[in-house]
Amino acid sequence: MSTLQNDYELIGIEIDAGVAWATVDNPPINLITLPLFAELTRLGETVAEDDAIRVLVLRSANPDFFLAHFDVEAILGFNIESEAVRSPNNAFHQMCEGFRLMDKATLAQIEGRVGGGGSELVSAFDMRFGVLGQTVINQMEVPVGILPGGGGTQRLPRMLGRGRALEVILGGIDLDAETAERWGYLNRALAPEAIGDFVDTLARRMAGFPPEALRLAKRAVNAAEGPLAEGLIEEDYLFQTLLRTPDAPKAMERFLELGGQTREGELRVAELSAELAKKGWR
Repeated sequence: MSTLQNDYELIGIEIDAGVAWATVDNPPINLITLPLFAELTRLGETVAEDDAIRVLVLRSANPDFFLAHFDVEAILGFNIESEAVRSPNNAFHQMCEGFRLMDKATLAQIEGRVGGGGSELVSAFDMRFGVLGQTVINQMEVPVGILPGGGGTQRLPRMLGRGRALEVILGGIDLDAETAERWGYLNRALAPEAIGDFVDTLARRMAGFPPEALRLAKRAVNAAEGPLAEGLIEEDYLFQTLLRTPDAPKAMERFLELGGQTREGELRVAELSAELAKKGWR
């Protein structure tokens, strides 16, 4: 049973079949106020420790705003009397890294505007899905005299490339869904009527696979961010680790039973994989 409770004031929680849907509702624009920041942090920490959850979907109750940005009034209240220091203890960074590194798949269903710290948060998610004609991404920090301080200057160049990241950051431009998909910010830009079913189907599909495979495959992909030689060693180790779990041989045997490694089965291997999740691999 999941330990994630629906006791948040600004985030609605639904859980089914290993998927947790977290819906942000902080009118009027889903501003990341300090209370919402605290709830997002607690959400990440709780989901990371919850063995019953394998996939997290973050979405918004507001059709126009996914997450606006971090509360500028709160930033104006930051203590700036002491000298700036280099420190690994940035609470916003730690929250984002929690979502990136947790042993769960994290999906952002972005149906409205996402900006500033909201964009930086979803940049740390595993996958981002948007809506044609509705989703807009904006880093509004430089125009207001600061810079993206929640990881944006580091994640965006890795996702978009240096030139495009600088266009977004220094230009303060609105990035539409079609361009964001082409540049690599969004996995897909979908029609308004299609995004809900698409994300729901993908989330349930992943949640139906052997949990250790899902967990260690993500860990192996995260290792790709370091040197290639080190990533290959980690991938090999995690592959060997999975072979020694009780679920792996069961899932592979079930794959063969459903038609894997036959001409007919391999022509529809993605559908066959869905059957593994739906009919069970044990």
